[in-house]
Amino acid sequence: MDYKQHKTRYIRHFFTVPFIYMMVIPILVLDLCMEIYHQCTFRLCTIPLVKRSSYIRIDRHKLQYLRPFDKVNCAYCGYANGLAAYFVEIAGRTEKYWCGIRHKDEKGAIMQPHQKDFLEYGDEKTYKKKFGDC
Repeated sequence: MDYKQHKTRYIRHFFTVPFIYMMVIPILVLDLCMEIYHQCTFRLCTIPLVKRSSYIRIDRHKLQYLRPFDKVNCAYCGYANGLAAYFVEIAGRTEKYWCGIRHKDEKGAIMQPHQKDFLEYGDEKTYKKKFGDC
């Protein structure tokens, strides 16, 4: 809660609240669309489902020492950040199923953790050995 340490926080933060909370609608729409995608495509392709509750955790609002405003913020952040991690896991499993080849190594690019078991970029020999000419 770094915001509590900024002396000029009240005015600046007052103006940021609408921008932060207007994201609720797109986040809810993303959640709905992602869940439909996840349930339909993963079941049809027999990809193991992602356990939602492992990613979206809303529990800090139960802390008695937080003010009501902080509890709402903590619930919102737990949901939004958990949904982002859930989305990344679903996207990663999708990529592994449909592609499974790492991106080309480039300076400054971050390798996605789910790509660690992917085939190396440009490794045609291993690709053909594993998948043939399908």
